[in-house]
Amino acid sequence: MEEFAALLDALVYTTSRNRKLALIAAYLRAAPDPDRGWAMAGLTEGLDFPAVKSATIRNLMLERVDPALWAMSRDFVGDTAETASLLWPEPENAAPQPPLSLAEVVERLSALTRATAPRELPGLFDRMDAKGRYALIKLATGGMRVGISARLAKVAFAQGFDVTVEEVEEYWHALTPPYTALFQWAADGGPPPDLAGVPRFRPFMLAHPLEETQVDLKDYAAEWKWDGIRVQLVRTTDTEGRAETRVYSRSGDDISATFPELLDVLPMDAVLDGELLVRGSAQGGEANDTTQGGAASFNALQQRLGRKTVSGKMLKEYPAFVRLYDVLLLDGTDWREQPWKSRRATLEALLPRLPASHFDLSLLVEAEDFAALAAIRDTARDEAIEGLMLKHRDSPYVAGRKVALWYKWKRDPLLIDCVVMYAQRGSGKRSSFHSDFTFGCWDGDPDAGAELLPVGKAYTGFTDAELKLLDKFVRQNTVGRFGPVREVKRELVFEVAFDSVHTSKRHKSGLAMRFPRIHRIRWDKPAHEADRIEGLRALIKD
Repeated sequence: MEEFAALLDALVYTTSRNRKLALIAAYLRAAPDPDRGWAMAGLTEGLDFPAVKSATIRNLMLERVDPALWAMSRDFVGDTAETASLLWPEPENAAPQPPLSLAEVVERLSALTRATAPRELPGLFDRMDAKGRYALIKLATGGMRVGISARLAKVAFAQGFDVTVEEVEEYWHALTPPYTALFQWAADGGPPPDLAGVPRFRPFMLAHPLEETQVDLKDYAAEWKWDGIRVQLVRTTDTEGRAETRVYSRSGDDISATFPELLDVLPMDAVLDGELLVRGSAQGGEANDTTQGGAASFNALQQRLGRKTVSGKMLKEYPAFVRLYDVLLLDGTDWREQPWKSRRATLEALLPRLPASHFDLSLLVEAEDFAALAAIRDTARDEAIEGLMLKHRDSPYVAGRKVALWYKWKRDPLLIDCVVMYAQRGSGKRSSFHSDFTFGCWDGDPDAGAELLPVGKAYTGFTDAELKLLDKFVRQNTVGRFGPVREVKRELVFEVAFDSVHTSKRHKSGLAMRFPRIHRIRWDKPAHEADRIEGLRALIKD
């Protein structure tokens, strides 16, 4: 546990991506099994200890520290784990105890219940120094926030043992912590994990943004980039003839339980790539000259996302289907090395074998030349469309982003001027800065006393230098506090970029933005000149 705590401490204090990779790789090479496997699970948020929540830690602290001191310290530091680890009172006259391994800590955390956690955690805290307590709390509550994504941790694993990250990902999602078989293969030179009969994830092929480049449509095919979630549908039959289907998200998460209607519809073993959409009651994407109908907006799909159980009513109102893009494996044949045009022909031939209720094929967009294609893209404001994909006709299906094979050409974002209303501190390296902003539009004429109504929240789109200026503005213009949230003077205007807007019962304005981000800080613009709700409402697609 001491070594893992030292790793987290080092990761917190470095912003260099290469340095983070080197730190994790060195730890994985030096740490024993199963500690290094549990460390990887912790870094990638693959552990869950239901008995330990942030409230559990807070309640333990309030029993030992003056509530006012805790509140002021937590507000100043901005992170529960860091505050608690520093304020925890050191035990008096405690007899020395041997350090715990990371595996022992995981075992003890796994055994806790809501009833036993308040009794058992103090004993663990007393055996550790501040760094150890910080690591323990981060591990237990599942909020690492040390600048490490799951992808970065896998890249570090690959670099540490001189294997490819694509191989790591192919095995990773079919295994469970502490990933013993993965380490035996990569670190000890053993055979690859035996995953015969397991419906496992394959890394997605991704696209580069199309910026100033123009491509020749003789070499590239165009299709719509649909606004759902990219999924991989995998069916495998084991040696005893039992078939199993799983649905994986783009990051490799198993989301099968959220979409049970897709688990018995593949009639053959296959790995298919496509966009998961819902038909829903709000049938966006009506068929016209250039687009393909049948898909509702992302707002409809959002009703299904993240649910551990799905009601019959939800299945009926928002039935899911997959709009197919590509085929990776089919009936025992691996198609990934074949050119896109061959995979596309295979997919078209496959479609009649699939139920139309759950599958269709993403149609190609025909245009005479690139200029004509640009005109088609500019007129597509369907809620279910993000833009265009351009795929080289001879491209194999390769994991990750490879230059000049696939391009994504998103439609230009919508822009609107909003007034900052509330701010909240961020997390991790942003825990000392107010970086999460809620903004609104005027519900009428501000000169006639109209109020601002919240329409969105964003925490991206500004530089580090701008973040410092924004934080200074918040601190100097706070007019109210609501827990961690500060209300600010209605003086600062953001130009906000977003992909679409839809109705929402969860917001007072009745509206919600899709992918809002701060496009520009309008220090020059008076707040009363910001946009009005009616202008935003006019952008909703019927």
